[in-house]
Amino acid sequence: MIIADKIIRLRKKKGWSQEDLAEKMDVSRQAVSKWESAQTIPDLGNILVLSNLFGVTTDYLLKDEIEDEEFTDNIFDNARVKKVAIEEADTYLKLRKQASWLIAIATFLCILSPITLIVLGAASEFSVFGLTETVAAVIGLVVLFALILCAVPIYLLCGFKNEPYAFLDKKIAFELEYGVRIMVAERHRKFRSTYIRWNIVAACICIFSPVPLIVSAFTENEMVCVLMLAVTMVLAGCGASIFIVVGIQNASFQKLLMEGEYTEQEKSKSSLREVIGFAYWGILIAVYLAWSFLANQWHISWLVFAVGGVLFSVIMNICDYIADKYKKN
Repeated sequence: MIIADKIIRLRKKKGWSQEDLAEKMDVSRQAVSKWESAQTIPDLGNILVLSNLFGVTTDYLLKDEIEDEEFTDNIFDNARVKKVAIEEADTYLKLRKQASWLIAIATFLCILSPITLIVLGAASEFSVFGLTETVAAVIGLVVLFALILCAVPIYLLCGFKNEPYAFLDKKIAFELEYGVRIMVAERHRKFRSTYIRWNIVAACICIFSPVPLIVSAFTENEMVCVLMLAVTMVLAGCGASIFIVVGIQNASFQKLLMEGEYTEQEKSKSSLREVIGFAYWGILIAVYLAWSFLANQWHISWLVFAVGGVLFSVIMNICDYIADKYKKN
C-alpha cells in the first residue's frame, strides 16, 4: 500500500475532510489532495506531523510493504487531543451568548463614561445651569469612574466564566465528538443571516453617527455642538455594541468549528496579535488620559480612539504579514 492510500485511510478513519487535515497540518488543501492522488509525496517534516497526528510510525507511512498500521507508544490524538462533548459545546455557546450582551453593555458604559464630563464642562464654560468648572469637573469625573467601575467587573466575570473553554483560543488540539460538528454547524448556518443583518445595521449606525455633529457645525451655539457630540458618541456606542454582540456569538461558532480566524494557521498568529494589541491599547489609553487631564480638552480628546481604531486594523494586518513571513523563513 503506497503512502497516498495510507493517508486517505487514516484520514477517513479519523472522520476528517481534506480541509480538516490541511488545517491541522498548516498546509493547503491542494497539498493534501496531491498527496492523496499520489501526485506528490510529503516531505520529511510533514511525514513527522502525519505520524504524530495519526499516531502511527514513520516506517508505516514510508514503507509500502507494511500494510497493517503500526502505532506509536504515545498516540497524539488520544493522549493530547481534548474531546468536546455535545453538552459541553451547548453550554459554551449559551455562555458566550450571555457574555456577548454583558460585554456589549460594559463597552457601552465605557463609551458613555466621558459624556457627562464633556457636557457639564461645556455647561460651566458657557454659564449654563450655574455650574462652576470645579463642580462640573468633580461630577463628571465621578460619573466617568463610576461607569468604568461598573464595566470592569463585567469584563472580569465574563473572563472567569470563559476560563474552562480557554483551550479554544489557544493552540491546543481538540476534537468534537460525534454529532457535535453537525449541531454547531447547523446553529451557525441559522445564525448567519442574523449576523449579516445586524452587522449592516451596526455599520450604518457608525457611519451616520457623526451626522448630528456635522449638522451642529452650522449653528453658532457651541453648547448645541457639545450636545450633538454627546449624541454622536451614543450612536457610535450603539453601533459598537451591536458589533460586539453578533461578533462574539459568531466567533463562538467559529472557535468550535475551527473556521475563519480560529483555524490552526490563524491561531499561530494570535500570540503576536495579543502582545501588540495589549501594548497598543495601553499606550492609546495613556495618551487619551494625558491629553484630557493635562490639556483639559475632553471635548476633542476622544478623537484618539477614533483615529486609533482605524490604525489598529492596519497594525494587525502588519502583524499578520510579519507572522506569515517569519513562518515561511
